[in-house]
Amino acid sequence: MNISKIIQKRRTIYPVNYTQKKISKSFIKLLLKNANTAPSHKLTQPWFFKVYSGDSKDLLANEMVKACHKLAGSSKAMDLKKRKIIDKCNKSNCIISIFMKRDKENSVPEWEEIAATSMAVQNMWLTCTAHNIGCYWSTPKYSYKMKKFFNLKNDERNLGFFYIGKYDSTKIKKKQRVPVNEKTEWNN
Repeated sequence: MNISKIIQKRRTIYPVNYTQKKISKSFIKLLLKNANTAPSHKLTQPWFFKVYSGDSKDLLANEMVKACHKLAGSSKAMDLKKRKIIDKCNKSNCIISIFMKRDKENSVPEWEEIAATSMAVQNMWLTCTAHNIGCYWSTPKYSYKMKKFFNLKNDERNLGFFYIGKYDSTKIKKKQRVPVNEKTEWNN
């Protein structure tokens, strides 16, 4: 598949669509290797990752529920959120926590570090697409409450979770986008 086809095929595939087929550790390594080739201003390479699979997904899910509970408090809605968090984690073959570390010199603005980390995630997404692996980047509000769980330093922050799983591509509907010509102004 050429790069244009991969980019155009890239979609959010939610864990509810994942099958229980295993994804190899070698694929996860390739995914992270490709993420690591993202560009960053002054080569700060601000991204880093923590991978959760097997039983460690349960540990992560429990911490996510605790963090969500700290943010939302007790309610009927919290019961639903708890079930959704646990369900997403259970249905995913692997979950990668995405982090950004600020350059010690603060040589570039923080938004550039976040943008660079986002490019690393896009590389992961395109790699998944090229291998017919489903993925979904979630950025829940409660993730900042997990700093202690992740053992993060003051200059590090969580930018969400990347859920991964195999899926049946025949069950995914294509979504329509606004044509690019409606978003482009040519100046000659």
